[in-house]
Amino acid sequence: MPEQHLEGLALTCRPLGEHDRLLTLLSEAEGLTRLAVPGARRPKSSLAAAVPLAHLVLQVGGRGGLRRVRQLRVLRNYSGLAQRLETLAAAQALAELCLKLVPGETPAPGVLPDLLLQLGRLEAVVTERAERVEALAVAVQGSIHLLALGGFALPLQHCVRSGAPLLPPIGDWSWRCSLLPSEGLAIGAIPGARVMLNPSELALLQRLTRPAPPRSRDGRLMGPEAVWLHLLDLVEAWCGEHLGQRPRAFRLLRTACDPMSSHPSEPA
Repeated sequence: MPEQHLEGLALTCRPLGEHDRLLTLLSEAEGLTRLAVPGARRPKSSLAAAVPLAHLVLQVGGRGGLRRVRQLRVLRNYSGLAQRLETLAAAQALAELCLKLVPGETPAPGVLPDLLLQLGRLEAVVTERAERVEALAVAVQGSIHLLALGGFALPLQHCVRSGAPLLPPIGDWSWRCSLLPSEGLAIGAIPGARVMLNPSELALLQRLTRPAPPRSRDGRLMGPEAVWLHLLDLVEAWCGEHLGQRPRAFRLLRTACDPMSSHPSEPA
């Protein structure tokens, strides 16, 4: 097989043999690809930059089996997200989602650009010293986007039981809709529902399908931290039902944002 260039984001890097690494790369062209990076664990290796959350251009070669990275160039490294626990946890959760949603060796249109957009927003949380709820919002909105791109979109426009439009009556605090993880959102407070939303929470959730975060006219993020944690509950329940497991980093994110909270859902 001739050598080729492959651009993507390193999602995971694990030891391979004594000096090499096994890289899982997310790219538009090939979805998830596993690659050997020879000598990457040697301190002075030219391939040592093959690390998680690095946006790379790789020269790849090899015939059959595990292909090998020959050269690499770093376009951007998101290692600065580790300066804050909530930004690192949000990034890891989105990376975990991609590992579950994206098929191997198959084009994955839209996933890499959206993930890079969310990582850039998390970088801004660090550099601008923004409130931790900003990282939580990126994780929730990024998850909504990735689930849709991966074919597991939350049905947010119609009641899954009646077919009626989901039009949140803002100001009617008695109104509820319920998450039925195997189906979607249904109007009413349904016994046994995993998560229930009031009108304001549903309205905020519906805005998360848009490209930009929901902000008021003064630029402040809409919704208090408690609401974003509630929406995280909903995303976790949906992932657990449809992907078989919720991202483990969501627990770390919850701890970073609300150390005293108890998780309302079943363990993964």
